[in-house]
Amino acid sequence: MTPRLIVSDLDGTLLGADHDLAPRTVEVLRALAERGHHLAFASGRHYQDMLAYRDRLGVPVHLISTNGAYLHDPAGRLLAARHLEAARARALIALERPAEVRLNLYRDDDWLIDAEAPRLLALHAATGFGYRVVAPEALDGEGVGKVLYIGDPDHLARLEAQARAHHGEALHITYSTANALEIMAGGVNKGTALTALLERLGLAPGACLAFGDNLNDTEMLSLAGEAQVMANAHPALAGRVPQARRIGHHGEAAVAEWLSERFAL
Repeated sequence: MTPRLIVSDLDGTLLGADHDLAPRTVEVLRALAERGHHLAFASGRHYQDMLAYRDRLGVPVHLISTNGAYLHDPAGRLLAARHLEAARARALIALERPAEVRLNLYRDDDWLIDAEAPRLLALHAATGFGYRVVAPEALDGEGVGKVLYIGDPDHLARLEAQARAHHGEALHITYSTANALEIMAGGVNKGTALTALLERLGLAPGACLAFGDNLNDTEMLSLAGEAQVMANAHPALAGRVPQARRIGHHGEAAVAEWLSERFAL
């Protein structure tokens, strides 16, 4: 048997509408690990936020977190980290934005936010991960893996335009949902982290199966030998990754069902 690397985004892809792993998904991933395949989760979520899903599986899983800013092995050892330059992070923190747009920073060990946003915590109910409120003027920009703005898409588009105009290729800018603008250091994305993981495992991209649903999955899906996009994917994703197959809906455990058929489980 040729071992494969199976890497999946979480929200909108591997997780159901409740932002948790379905029993069928757990069953299939465990079976694949027992057959000798490698597993990885690749998410915009914080590393600490992803641990609950890894631990529930109870099998080795590599974690690509914060949209590729961090790569951890199954034992929790940090293999790679890329931070924004502190001066650029401070410039992003200082960008003028409407009061209803929430500023978030993902750092090595915590999630900072500029004001309370209880609705966001519902997305993390399955993991118990939460933010800490810190006034923007108290943020020094050190050790930031990602700056995340959450708000109305029109407001985010203006922030994106400002960030691109001021920083160009020094930043990697993408969206995880229509109302979530994600900014990392230039060259930081799920695809570059996946490249590092494949090299570590001694596998070629052709031995990788990847699953995603949104624009922040573009580079990862473009790299993988077998790319699958969800039925609920962002409308522009299929055009960005034309070689990808379209599979079912994340709310129906479509990744698990597709893998079960692909590997005859």
